Amino acid sequence: MNRYIDIRSYLQRVAFTFRALQSKNYRMFFFSGMVSLMGTWIQNLAMGWLVYRLTDSAFYLGLVGFAGQIPALFLTPVAGVYADRMNRRRMLILTQSLSMMLAFILAFLVYTNKIHVGLVLIIVVLNGFSLAFDNPFRHAFLLELVGDKTLLTNAVALNSTLINSARFIGPTIGGFLIAFYGEAFCFLVNGLAFLGVVITLSVMKVSSTLTTMKRQSLLSDLKEGFRYTYNFIPARYMILLITTTSLLGLPFQAFLPVFARDVLAGDSQLLGFLTGAVGAGALTGAFFLASRESIRAMPDIIRVSAVLFAIGLAAFSFSRIPWLSLSILYVTGFGMIVQFVATNTILQTVVDEDKKGRVLSFYSMSFMGFTPLGSLLLGSIAKWIGVPLTFSFAALLLMVAALLYSSKLQAIKQVLFARP
Repeated sequence: MNRYIDIRSYLQRVAFTFRALQSKNYRMFFFSGMVSLMGTWIQNLAMGWLVYRLTDSAFYLGLVGFAGQIPALFLTPVAGVYADRMNRRRMLILTQSLSMMLAFILAFLVYTNKIHVGLVLIIVVLNGFSLAFDNPFRHAFLLELVGDKTLLTNAVALNSTLINSARFIGPTIGGFLIAFYGEAFCFLVNGLAFLGVVITLSVMKVSSTLTTMKRQSLLSDLKEGFRYTYNFIPARYMILLITTTSLLGLPFQAFLPVFARDVLAGDSQLLGFLTGAVGAGALTGAFFLASRESIRAMPDIIRVSAVLFAIGLAAFSFSRIPWLSLSILYVTGFGMIVQFVATNTILQTVVDEDKKGRVLSFYSMSFMGFTPLGSLLLGSIAKWIGVPLTFSFAALLLMVAALLYSSKLQAIKQVLFARP
């Protein structure tokens, strides 16, 4: 009898963790997105390996990371304004279709041996334009997708579960695909994987939650969104912390080919395992947040996860043992994703609906726009002092940022929990 009760209790907890899947639209998007994102991570891995094979340069790895995400620094806030104005589903169909076409073009160029680093840079910049619009629209589309605000917190966490399941599985598959079939096949797989999401978005029926906000000029709407974000204390300090983490921490992923080949003396399969270890930790973090009932503890969780990420990055930069590096990256991935998803969850939950697209665009810009700047900056420094030492210094600065956030924690909680 007790065993029956324990099993039932376990199944209830599992059902609670995945409660947003009650929504048919969200369920369709979740599973089609899983396939698409696995393709994206396979492509990301193959891209890094291709660039390093073509150039033997850590600087070019940083430059490609910079080129692929720098459009977000300028375009994401503008996209946020339009995410509060336009049909979000139609824009997502457009951005996903563009990324699909670019993956096919990349596969063709590599297969025919016409690829060089200049063409890679052009393709990643074009894809960066697509991503700059895709992210704010996708975040703002979530409530329309689930159709029930009580499921929104869980849907944000499950979105991260989706991304990090793909991050965990995709690179591991990608490492083997590169070894046996080459980079071109990886790009082809990614192009095909986009089809599921495009079809799913095309057939689903959603009710728009766009408000009848007074339409001003683009600049006026942008200023209004910035003022709201800056004056809302939780958004201000959480986004500042995310920006610092993105600038100094997230670029380590672009330099994993260096760690895999030069620091740990491995190959593309080890690169896949390293990337997968980050994804496994991130996936665990996403499940941890998905099982939570409210946002009440999340400001404190952000503080702990920021410290954990800084410590993990420092330890990884000093490790020279593959199995130890994999273990450290698991912890690092956990700290990284919990920090980001908890911030996203709070913003999705408390921000006014008519400003949500703009506030979430600043959140998206914090990691999409500043990560490429960090890649370029850290790649330039790494030319002189080496990649491991560069990221050990970056980890020290991230610890300082976490401590500064901690000093504002009481003010953040006072504003959040004084709200009705």
